[in-house]
Amino acid sequence: MDHVDIIPMQLSHLDGVLNLGYRAYDVDAMPYTSWSLSTVAVHWDAQPEACWVAVDDEGLLGFVLGSLSYDEREDWGYLEWIALDERARGKGVASVLVQRCCDALFAAGASRIITDVESSNQASAAMMRRNGFAEGVTVTLFVRPDPDKSAPAATHPPRDPARARLRRAARATSTR
Repeated sequence: MDHVDIIPMQLSHLDGVLNLGYRAYDVDAMPYTSWSLSTVAVHWDAQPEACWVAVDDEGLLGFVLGSLSYDEREDWGYLEWIALDERARGKGVASVLVQRCCDALFAAGASRIITDVESSNQASAAMMRRNGFAEGVTVTLFVRPDPDKSAPAATHPPRDPARARLRRAARATSTR
């Protein structure tokens, strides 16, 4: 990897961003979130200046998607999605993406920016700390399966990935 450009996300990056996100995010591990075309589109439509990509001669290396307003806090920015291709890790690319997103959100009026990192993702947590983020509130997602519907995994029908993507897209659209 010789030269990396950090540039505003454009329509031509959409396919690469979507595909990298599908590789990076396990929405089964964090079921309150979803990764979909509508998720990307909502961020890019609402806050395009907070959506950046890293590219080199081979293509997309990473992206960040941010938005102004977190839940009911219109004065808080949200750095919601960031992902890097393996060939870009450990080279400072994520930090540049984070900085560009944060600069845009502060310029748009954010008084603070929040992000969340899965508890086992120590590399991302360390990178966020290096970029001025500090731990705030910790929330543990508790899960209770229905004991009447629990069955050995072998008896469950196979998952339909296309149907799961449609459900995630519908959830993302209905929650924004």
